[in-house]
Amino acid sequence: MDYFYGAIFLMAGLMLLFKLSKENKIFYFAGAYFLVFGGWWIANALTPAIDLFAGTPGIVFKAFSGVALVIFGLFWYFKIYKPEHSKKK
Repeated sequence: MDYFYGAIFLMAGLMLLFKLSKENKIFYFAGAYFLVFGGWWIANALTPAIDLFAGTPGIVFKAFSGVALVIFGLFWYFKIYKPEHSKKK
């Protein structure tokens, strides 16, 4: 099942990169994030002796995910939410 999850994340990353990136530039970063996440998930499935979601590798991945979440949130607020609501006033 881990391979399936990894494949889904890889496909989502590719779709974000090649289909949606024409609409908005943030999808390049989001697609890259999903590619890394899918690769991480598949690497975790291929190395049963090492749990990549625990210990130091897990902390690195969680930090990477947190930074990505902050970037996505700030981008959404400053590029999408704030300009739309400032026009209404």
